[in-house]
Amino acid sequence: MHRELAADLDQLPALLEEARQRAVDFLGGLDDRPVIPEEAGRPTPSEPLREDADGLRAALAEFGERWEPRLSAGAGPRYFGFVTGGATPAALVGDWLTATADQNSNSSLDPAGQHLERETVGWLRELFGLSPAHSGTFVSGATQSNTVGLAIAREWLGERLGVDVAEDGVAALGRVRVLSGSAHSSVAKALSVLGLGRTALTAVPALPGREAVDVAALERALAGADGPCVVVANAGTVNTVDFDDLRAIAALRERYPFWLHVDAAFGAFAALSPHHTELVAGLDRADSVCVDLHKWLNVPYDSAVQFTRRRDLQARVFQNAAAYLGPVGDHPDLVHLTPENSHRLRALAAWFTLRAYGRAGHREIVERNVAGARALGAAVEAIDGLRLLAPVRLNVVCFTLTEDPTPERLAALASELSAEAFLTPTRYAGLPALRAAFSNWRTTEADVRRTAAALSAATAVITSAHAGRTPPGA
Repeated sequence: MHRELAADLDQLPALLEEARQRAVDFLGGLDDRPVIPEEAGRPTPSEPLREDADGLRAALAEFGERWEPRLSAGAGPRYFGFVTGGATPAALVGDWLTATADQNSNSSLDPAGQHLERETVGWLRELFGLSPAHSGTFVSGATQSNTVGLAIAREWLGERLGVDVAEDGVAALGRVRVLSGSAHSSVAKALSVLGLGRTALTAVPALPGREAVDVAALERALAGADGPCVVVANAGTVNTVDFDDLRAIAALRERYPFWLHVDAAFGAFAALSPHHTELVAGLDRADSVCVDLHKWLNVPYDSAVQFTRRRDLQARVFQNAAAYLGPVGDHPDLVHLTPENSHRLRALAAWFTLRAYGRAGHREIVERNVAGARALGAAVEAIDGLRLLAPVRLNVVCFTLTEDPTPERLAALASELSAEAFLTPTRYAGLPALRAAFSNWRTTEADVRRTAAALSAATAVITSAHAGRTPPGA
């Protein structure tokens, strides 16, 4: 064994203790750490790979000096960019143990990881109000979940048309139509990967002033479709967390043949709250469902789950024939269900947080985040120079500058704010905007007040600079 490997193995308990202390210090400093450190944007000269290195302790020291100061407080309570959760204490422990056990849970020849994943998927299915008709599989994120769901939809289209797409290729389908009101960008990416093409996606008009699809317009599009097609419905859009009427869309299948895929990346968590569960009514009627877990379940990146009613078609797409693998059968191994042959035991972090906090604990996170978003929305309305662009329906606040809301000015506003809170740019109703997404388990009322105060001060700076004057106290 290489001398440094042997030395690190001999000292592993002490080295793990050093790493544990570094993690404790990092997490303990999240409240005071700049959400986006100034160092993050500075160019970092790359070091050459060493021929003779000096072990884990030296690597820990260099990481602490060169890289840790540049890392964002993405796990913290005021990281409102994208839709980014953190890691609950139980999920963090689960992730550590995932790396420790280092399972490749793809085969029933070594089945414990598969059994754990199936139990966890069952808990998640119940959490989101799905029936046992839905089977589920862990994947890396919402993009992969949407890709898998649409791959199954592609196979269903072939089944309807009497062709085997998995064997004969996508050319056997001819032109495919995918209808959606406000599809996430990952849907177009998935269509590109699957060979259906980005232009297969047809935008259907939304309701006035909404991101939710106009069901009447969708029915007209279905009536004009030449054969079976795919409908991608939204349970929580990225800008305003708008929800399509899933029951009304599902009812259209009585008259038109289509596969219903629901992108519920974070909107599925509305099912946890009695005040919001109506938003996802009809989710169980979908043919496939995407849910991201490193968002509102607050497990570490990367983790998501994909549900479908047609596991047989899923296995037809992703089956992997090799002498060392078992047959597909009625209960396919995970290697036959996603693009991944290697399958990290992602389920363990989710298992830990669900086992530790249950439905009630995760409901509390959802409802506290929703309350925080509404409080920040009210603060935005009270800040001179800002205006809310949409109602705060769940956990996202979408707003812009009252005057001259250019991308450059909004970027300047976000930059001015970034040490205290991180928001990401978007475009809504034709206007450049910013959005704050609440999904971190640590976020409290105090974080909302701190963010609102920082946003008010940053807006004053940007507004004064635009007017050519210096704000008081600057």
